[in-house]
Amino acid sequence: MIAAALLAASAAQAEPVKYVLDASHSQIVFSYQHLGFSTTYGMFSGFDGEIMFDQENPAASSVSVAFPVRSMLTGWQERFDHFMTAEFFDAAEDEMVTFTSTGIEVTGETTAKITGDLELNGVTKSVVLDAVLNQIGDHPMAGKPWAGFNGTTTLVRSEFGLGQFAPFVSDEVQVMISIEAMKAE
Repeated sequence: MIAAALLAASAAQAEPVKYVLDASHSQIVFSYQHLGFSTTYGMFSGFDGEIMFDQENPAASSVSVAFPVRSMLTGWQERFDHFMTAEFFDAAEDEMVTFTSTGIEVTGETTAKITGDLELNGVTKSVVLDAVLNQIGDHPMAGKPWAGFNGTTTLVRSEFGLGQFAPFVSDEVQVMISIEAMKAE
């Protein structure tokens, strides 16, 4: 009797479900202050990643994302070219930015702090994303389970070997993330 109850209880616990990012609706936007005169923006889009999402126990979820440094969009070719020089990234064609979660602290019904290892410019540091679950449910056009999340963090670029021109060009970079993910088949 006790064994049957334990089996039933463990079967009732949800397992994480794999979701893959919808590259067409996932973006990372970053901004920094330029000499106190303006805020400059850039973006990464079209990247791969996966979320193992446990809706019953979100703290048991995980996320991993990877994208090429050279996929950065700056809106101005000369700025992109400058960022790819030895003064900044000196990025090879295949150099990747990666984020792999190491823990999730649920802070509210739809919010959490996602801690993870960010590898950027050959440096790996622990960062914390303030995350929000926007919505989970069936996608009205795709007809399958879908999830949407937003996240924010602030990076100190000099910690990643990218401190050229700081503090005149802000050392702090604001990062805003918005992703959609579909249940993997």
